[in-house]
Amino acid sequence: MKIHRASQFKKVEQDRSWFENWVTRLEALNGKTYERIELETSLGRTHVWGLSTSNESQEALVVFPGARTTSLFWDFDNGLTHLQQHIRIYLVETNGLPNLSDGNTPDIKSVAYGEWASEVLSKLNIERAFIAGASFGGLVGMKLSIVAPTKVKAIFLLNPGCLQPFSLSLKNLYYNLLPIFSPTKRNVSLFLDKAVFCKPNHQLSPKAEDLMVDYEVFALSRYKDNTQKPYDMGEELKQVEVDTYLLEGDKDMLFPYQTSVANAKQKIRSLREIVVFENVGHGIETYNKAIHFVFEKIKMYPL
Repeated sequence: MKIHRASQFKKVEQDRSWFENWVTRLEALNGKTYERIELETSLGRTHVWGLSTSNESQEALVVFPGARTTSLFWDFDNGLTHLQQHIRIYLVETNGLPNLSDGNTPDIKSVAYGEWASEVLSKLNIERAFIAGASFGGLVGMKLSIVAPTKVKAIFLLNPGCLQPFSLSLKNLYYNLLPIFSPTKRNVSLFLDKAVFCKPNHQLSPKAEDLMVDYEVFALSRYKDNTQKPYDMGEELKQVEVDTYLLEGDKDMLFPYQTSVANAKQKIRSLREIVVFENVGHGIETYNKAIHFVFEKIKMYPL
């Protein structure tokens, strides 16, 4: 696979150590230990966190995270605990994002991210899985659905970044650019309050939010991010043939739900259901009712 760009931590060993310590803090808060799976892929080392992966008789859910996040965001406040009692969960750390995977990335507008995702499933010995992707992860999941549809039982798109361009509204640009230019805890917290959450309906516990703030400050200040951003896949979406579920938060400033819903209806022929959650921001993967919806739909499919 051709490497198009490469991102990296500024001080690799020191920053990886910080990240490992951050994971230890999350494990202590959640009272659990994540399985660590290291894969060698065409993008280099790919790290995967596992929950309850030993029971191969259960369905598999493979998660791809949003940009400037780790897939562990999905388990803040033990958001995945109920699912892991019934489903094997694989939290993939997408290459090119601030995590333990290598920073190599393909051209985002090619199908290469889908080929890489298919390779990840093969190396995990997963023949067929449910896929869930938030924001950037939604684009990766759709690329996988185009490249290897037989490996996907259904895909869940959570405020995906592949159905429209990033919003250029002044409000959205202000709150997104503020922590980029000045990555302080205060600015990150302001961004989270205005764009990621919608308090009091959609929020984390104080300790979990502190972990998110620390991670974001770290990612913004310690990671040299050259990874391309998600884009509107447009006509490419017509190639998707797997069952697709769209989950939207009505307070998502980054990708306003009305446009995403309209484009999904027009372009995704295999769209099965759309759910819009009221008073939910962009970080919908941290919203319990959205995760519960994913679980209820997975149960409807025969093993």
